[in-house]
Amino acid sequence: MKLVILDRDGVINFDSPQFIKSPEEWKPIPGSLEAIARLNQAGWRVVVATNQSGIGRGLFDMATLNAVHGKMLRALAQVGGRIDALFFCPHAAELNCPCRKPRPGLFEEIGRRFNVDLTGVPAIGDAQRDLETAAAVGARPILVLTGKGQRTLEAGALPPGTAVFENLAEAVRHLLKPPS
Repeated sequence: MKLVILDRDGVINFDSPQFIKSPEEWKPIPGSLEAIARLNQAGWRVVVATNQSGIGRGLFDMATLNAVHGKMLRALAQVGGRIDALFFCPHAAELNCPCRKPRPGLFEEIGRRFNVDLTGVPAIGDAQRDLETAAAVGARPILVLTGKGQRTLEAGALPPGTAVFENLAEAVRHLLKPPS
């Protein structure tokens, strides 16, 4: 099975320092939905792993998160794409839960649910914590420069072997390129 793990905010959609708190605030990054559709059409399973501490902070509730994800899934369907599973951590950072990235709990759960070893599985994110989570489980960290990506690159300290691409569309073009 070909599997890819994507962060949500800053990778698929524009991020906000005030969190994405409503479906109206969720806006796709140009080309991201089409990139996911290309992965689907090439036989890849696409999974999202996202920290959503706005729930734990009381900024929005599960119904709102479900509505945001519903909007994302409908927008994807309009371009022939789909997300095979959505995994999220609802906890605030101070709870130090095992599922909040950079801790590996979300990724470990993905491995269990899909019955797959995550070694070498591409994991695409825009933040240091996304890359650290990927490295912790042996996945292949990929940084996109959208969202927090440019700041993450400039801060340095990327896990060894991290690939860097302009955006999700470029990362997907690389993943789908035939081996030379």
